[in-house]
Amino acid sequence: MSDAAIFAISLGVTLVGLVISWGAYRRRGAGTGLRGAALSLVPLAAAMTGVTEFFVDLAFSPVKWAGVAVAGLAVMLYLASGAMLSRRAGAGAGGGGKAAESGERRRSAGRAAKPKRGVEGPAPGGGDPEMAEIEKILRDRGIS
Repeated sequence: MSDAAIFAISLGVTLVGLVISWGAYRRRGAGTGLRGAALSLVPLAAAMTGVTEFFVDLAFSPVKWAGVAVAGLAVMLYLASGAMLSRRAGAGAGGGGKAAESGERRRSAGRAAKPKRGVEGPAPGGGDPEMAEIEKILRDRGIS
């Protein structure tokens, strides 16, 4: 596609978007209108910077599609290797080595042992025992 055709299409889309944004400004306010205007200017900016040509070339070029497929394969392989490495690291830590012991000490450091108490009886004054249980749970979690 020629540069003039791409620019004309982008300019048309931008103008239609700006008209719609003006209507949104009148109906819904300045915030919505400005957001619409910003999004409406994207096609024109893409045409002026040459990004649109890249996407037009991408749509009609099998070589570029093959490049996109190779890039996708690279991302999938990278993610799979990360999952494999994290699984291997998790299996090594479960063996009871020094790293696992120091990890346990680090996790438990700073936590005070709280004695577990049963649910207290009904609230004073003959309240609902279920409400007393809920209040106790909230108190234990620090919610007043």
